Amino acid sequence: MNNKMPFPLSKEKSFYESLNDWIGDTLYDDLTEKGFECRDEQIYMAFQIEKALKEKKVLFAEAGVGTGKTIAYLLPAIAYARYTGKPALISCADETLIDQLVKEDGDIRKISEALGLDIDVRLAKARDQYLCLKRLDEAGDTINEDYIDDIEDSIPEFVKGNASLQSIYPFGERSDYPDLSDEQWKTVNFHPIQQCAACDIRNRCGQTIHRNHYRESLEIIICSHDFYMEHIWTKESRKRQGQMALLPEVSMIVFDEGHLLEYSAQRALTYEVQNSTLVNLLERVLVDGVREKTLQLIERLIETHDAFFMMLNVYADFTENDRKAIEKAPELISLGKEAIEISTNLLEEFVFEGELFVIPEYDLKIVEEYMDQYIYSMSLFTSENDAVDWLEDRQGETTLVIMPRLVTDILRENLFSSDTPIVFSSATLSVGESFEYLAGGLGIQDYLSFSVDSPFDYDEVMEVFATNVETDEKAARTLELLEEPEQTLLLFKSEHAMNVFKEQVPSAWKNRISFEGDRELSSLVRNFQQKRIEVLCSYHLWEGLDIPQDALTRVIIYDLPFPPSDPLFDARRNHAIDAFREVDLPFMLLRLRQGAGRLIRTSADTGTVHLLLDDEEQKMHKEIKGIFPVAIKMNV
Repeated sequence: MNNKMPFPLSKEKSFYESLNDWIGDTLYDDLTEKGFECRDEQIYMAFQIEKALKEKKVLFAEAGVGTGKTIAYLLPAIAYARYTGKPALISCADETLIDQLVKEDGDIRKISEALGLDIDVRLAKARDQYLCLKRLDEAGDTINEDYIDDIEDSIPEFVKGNASLQSIYPFGERSDYPDLSDEQWKTVNFHPIQQCAACDIRNRCGQTIHRNHYRESLEIIICSHDFYMEHIWTKESRKRQGQMALLPEVSMIVFDEGHLLEYSAQRALTYEVQNSTLVNLLERVLVDGVREKTLQLIERLIETHDAFFMMLNVYADFTENDRKAIEKAPELISLGKEAIEISTNLLEEFVFEGELFVIPEYDLKIVEEYMDQYIYSMSLFTSENDAVDWLEDRQGETTLVIMPRLVTDILRENLFSSDTPIVFSSATLSVGESFEYLAGGLGIQDYLSFSVDSPFDYDEVMEVFATNVETDEKAARTLELLEEPEQTLLLFKSEHAMNVFKEQVPSAWKNRISFEGDRELSSLVRNFQQKRIEVLCSYHLWEGLDIPQDALTRVIIYDLPFPPSDPLFDARRNHAIDAFREVDLPFMLLRLRQGAGRLIRTSADTGTVHLLLDDEEQKMHKEIKGIFPVAIKMNV
């Protein structure tokens, strides 16, 4: 039993009874006396979470904007962590939302000060959110740009061995370099091919130091959905390799913006084969002294791999979708199997090369690990199974992506079969008052659920306008709206749609408008909230963005956020009786509700939502009108 409990425990009451009493006293009295608003919806949500803890169940907690969801789940999470001696995990949709949760004026800081609780909060960010010292060294040899020098100058002295180990501290997060574009950051951040276990400077690496820090948490760990799913995906394999899991054992889990967990699972539970990665890695082992047989196999593999990717481009369905379907032509499968055979033989030769100590150990380790994954991935692609695969462009790199099976089965087996209490928190979890769309996609069969409305009077503070506009005229209509200065969030269904609009924005608007990807996203959000920029364009910020009052007074929905017609969503459609009603429409309605929900965040907020609907989207008017808290006004 933890002696730091926020309330006393006694033999007369169970922990859960005492927790229930403390939640009521805190929300009804203690926080109200400190200036917090007493909200019945918030109190109800907190009590429902206490019930889920007691019954060790999954809970879908759908609570409207303004409910105070964060405080409602933080109070029971803190108490439960202290009671069990294991930290509670809060998983957010992305890194930007993590930063908002822990910001100076965020809910965690507020309740810590109001209740006198010293809350131990530690961040566990995805691995690609950290600087890789090895890649930075490599980039310094090949990239002649000032940002590389700036990063190198920022490295702490202890990394270079010029300071006491007692002065070691966490460093190298993505947020430490807000002025870098996403493209620049991807030249120096952690990449999955890196072999941290074999790295000679891993004990001075920022990622390692951060890992050690959050693993010692006693109370709250905050991570992204992507990182949590990577933890689930790699947990067993890391144990087999004698490594610690990415996250420690936790007492409970809160998925904030939990409706997005499925898509994070899809991203995490995949294998990737890139066009140039294999070639670049093999070139690292082409050193003097390598045996002739090994050199011949490397040359054959490079030729076969190049031919395979050329064939992939021939049989890929090149549309504007990010994920391109692939026709499994016999000649393509044959090339894939040939690459597997050569790779297997090459791995056997690497055993002999390792005994000769000609190839640097770190480089050989990287290549061997990647070759193992390459063989497994290509085997999945070339064999008859229920894997889902597609081709996509990732930062200019042609990438074959393979998902072994739909994430539903994996999540059911590895996450929802345990007795760990799990809370899904969001303003949008249900469709038509049913949670089956979300539960079915995640493989959850037994759960608790509730819905409470927002306490705001939307008729007084919000207007929604729909404009019928031809597809090729949307950009011009948007620019007309933006001529009237106002703090505006402009939302797109995809990166492609955003970039098409970006090409039509006049150069004179450069100082008024910013696009996702121009800089680190959380820094763009801060600049927008501080009114340094007037218009923020994004395809990710449909959910979780919390910018109150006059920092955001207008939201423009450029296009309805239907899911793409790509292999991943097609796999879900193939398992549905009515694909449109069971997959496409629920996805769009959930995301549209979230996008509109960015506007009114507090009782002091006002503003407008503008929907730009082409002829096809106008057919959805009946479906979309019911998701807004006010009537839609039609513009000609």
